[in-house]
Amino acid sequence: MQKEFVVIGLGRFGGSIVRELITQGADVMAIDIVPERVDEYATIATQAVVADTTDEAALKSLGIRNFEHVIVAIGDDIQSSILTTLMLKEIGVKKITVKAQNDYHEKVLRKIGADQVVHPERDMGIRIANNIISSNVLDYLELSDKHSIMEIKVNEKIARHSIIDLDIRAKYGINIVAVKRGNDIFVSPPADEQLQLNDVLIIIGADVDINRFEKKVLS
Repeated sequence: MQKEFVVIGLGRFGGSIVRELITQGADVMAIDIVPERVDEYATIATQAVVADTTDEAALKSLGIRNFEHVIVAIGDDIQSSILTTLMLKEIGVKKITVKAQNDYHEKVLRKIGADQVVHPERDMGIRIANNIISSNVLDYLELSDKHSIMEIKVNEKIARHSIIDLDIRAKYGINIVAVKRGNDIFVSPPADEQLQLNDVLIIIGADVDINRFEKKVLS
């Protein structure tokens, strides 16, 4: 089932999340109060809307409660960020991720119920997008425009298979550089290593190949 997200605030940070989520195949409603920003994403997002998200009636009319995850990426207007988060909690949104301007802002957001608070100075928009699009992706590091390292949790589909059985390198062009199992880590694991449920694979490869592997094997 296709994942559905709302991104509120289409500045540089929010925009990068919209673009990456769309690249990952998600449905994204992009919202901003500035019409020019919304116009920019009209052909990128699944739906782009001009709205004041501090208005509860406006939020309800957009059906935001039906989306599984809302990302509040409002820029410098801390008051709007807090009010929007509060409104989203009140209408029953399941998961809310919010961009914080500073530590004080983060404290307020956590007190009113934000599920995840991020600081753009420390977290890249693309990294956050990869973490929220897939429950299997635990961490993500961009090596270049086209290559990344990821930590991916082993699910039922690939548990109890050996690395050679899965033939990931030949089929997907990606390499398993290590396997984490509890407190142990196996660097350059042998081909006959059998993967266990909840092992963590550290993989490296081209983004397109990693995405293909995720969709085929981990979804």
